[in-house]
Amino acid sequence: MVDILSALSTMPEPQYVEVGDGVALATYSWGEADRPPVVLVHGFASSTADTWVHTGWVRMLEREGFRILGVDQRGHGASQKPHDSAGYTVRSLARDIESVLDTFLVDEALYVGYSLGARVGWQVALDLGERITRAVLGGVPDGIPLDRLDTAQVRRYAEDGTAVTDPVTQRYIALAERVAGNDMRALLALAEGMRDSRSIDPDPAHAPQQPVLFATGSQDAVLDGSRRLAEAAAQATFFEIPGRHHFNAPGSKAFRLAALQFLKG
Repeated sequence: MVDILSALSTMPEPQYVEVGDGVALATYSWGEADRPPVVLVHGFASSTADTWVHTGWVRMLEREGFRILGVDQRGHGASQKPHDSAGYTVRSLARDIESVLDTFLVDEALYVGYSLGARVGWQVALDLGERITRAVLGGVPDGIPLDRLDTAQVRRYAEDGTAVTDPVTQRYIALAERVAGNDMRALLALAEGMRDSRSIDPDPAHAPQQPVLFATGSQDAVLDGSRRLAEAAAQATFFEIPGRHHFNAPGSKAFRLAALQFLKG
């Protein structure tokens, strides 16, 4: 049984896409090129493998006849991890996804993002318009991601190991250290870049026009904010993921099945 599960979660070799400012993004593909493409974008301190492969999403989507493109966002996974916060604005991360679609010659795609990947997905849906035909935005916050992170404490922790005392920041540190290969300075730069994006917070007055499935855990602190965003979107559906909080929602079978039904239209 262990060998079977291991085989089902094996990662292909990454294909690297160099985006506009020279950062190399690790991408992964599954399925035949003529199938409907789905782009999968993970959350903070995670990766394609952690969010989408080990939880069964890739296996399900490939079995159901989709072509899958997984993207390790800059600062994550096997992608390059710059320490300059200027490269981590929401719009920069959205342009990264556009570059991936261009490189793989994908004219139209479905989009599935979780947490940070969902916040980026809101921007992708706005910026790329009809090129994104449907989007699943899981655990999307209605403000700046990581806004409650104490960046000063993270910086001291990364530089000299000074203990982190803020409980919220402790949880994010634990999340970051759970995934091998994470670079704390790069993740700190990302948090600072997100705050520089404050002028383009998700604006309910300018919501995506495509069909969007908003899905957030019943125990997630961003649940009410996610509902507010869904209420503002013209073609939105909301799914409350039963019994899940922000960090374990991607592993929910109910979430996977709701997303699959939505993606099939």
